[in-house]
Amino acid sequence: MWLANGLLCKVLLLVPRHAAIVARILGPAHAEVLTTLIGLGEIGMAAWVVSGYRRRLCALVQIALILSMNALESWLAPDLLLWGRANAFFAVLFCLVIYHHTFRPARLSPR
Repeated sequence: MWLANGLLCKVLLLVPRHAAIVARILGPAHAEVLTTLIGLGEIGMAAWVVSGYRRRLCALVQIALILSMNALESWLAPDLLLWGRANAFFAVLFCLVIYHHTFRPARLSPR
């Protein structure tokens, strides 16, 4: 998710809607550069996830970023979101998957 959104949608600017959202929230003057920088950050997040380094901290940072980004987008640019304000539903589902994958209790192996 992080790699696709970061690289394809933001760094390569293949989905102009992402730059439009950044322009709406942060201003149009430097929207393209800021969109690219956000994309590079998302690529960095993908690398962190794959590395497995400090998994729990990584999961908490992901959840915080997803919820804060979606709250801002829902408030300031709902008309530019793929599913409008319903994007928040999918964001929460994604956060629950991250939480479950990272924090669920270890299962005991059968003997």
